[in-house]
Amino acid sequence: MTAYDRGHLALYAALLDAEEAGMAWHEAAATIMRIDIADAGAHGCWRSHLERARWIIGEGLGAALEAFGRTSKLTR
Repeated sequence: MTAYDRGHLALYAALLDAEEAGMAWHEAAATIMRIDIADAGAHGCWRSHLERARWIIGEGLGAALEAFGRTSKLTR
């Protein structure tokens, strides 16, 4: 988990919530990330942030807990 990740946890959570609610990528990118969906890199930016969010709640959970100073059986 990086400093960028720590600073964007709320964004990651919002993207995961949007995905679970069935929000289209372009709507999530525009409303949550506030990026111009007409930009050539918009879809990739949205996708990479969503993939990072999935990693954090999956494989990266132990690292996330450690980054916030919590110990867990996952991090041992």
